[in-house]
Amino acid sequence: MCHILLQDPKFSVLLLQIDEALASETRSAGCSCGGILHRANYPRKPRCCPEVVRPDFESRFSFCCNQCRKRTTSISVRFLGRRVYLGLAVVLMSAGRAHAASIIAQLSEALNIPMRTIYRWRQWWRELFPITPLWQASCARFMPPVDLRLLPLSLIERFAGIPEEAMQRLLIFLSPLTVKFRSR
Repeated sequence: MCHILLQDPKFSVLLLQIDEALASETRSAGCSCGGILHRANYPRKPRCCPEVVRPDFESRFSFCCNQCRKRTTSISVRFLGRRVYLGLAVVLMSAGRAHAASIIAQLSEALNIPMRTIYRWRQWWRELFPITPLWQASCARFMPPVDLRLLPLSLIERFAGIPEEAMQRLLIFLSPLTVKFRSR
């Protein structure tokens, strides 16, 4: 997968547009109590974000109910949960192959991502991602089955097409992981 996407402003703008649409859907759905959701974004200090789009990535779309005051955060393709690095960085930097260790080390240095952070992400992909409700509900859809030992690379390979489209679809697939599960 192309690591150039990490610094591509056009791809970053596309992710922002997707997040804006997801936030609009969340707001339109309203609160489970029937109240109206008002914007109450979370400030973020995103890492691995192109400077040109950084101002657009410095908040996570979230809402607050006008009645019960309960917070609702929309799913996101820009952020992967509470991580400070962009979701795209978490996916791409975790996908490096063992024989490309020197390339990953160079990218790690260039993007200012400690190698221990990348190792921690890889451990999450191998140990925690396979037990998420998202993966448990959707793993059977992938044929041939995804090799869990090679996550996230084996998952990335299932999303065909040009790199931008494939990564967009993968990030949309992963977006339910960006918020805590909540029942309505």
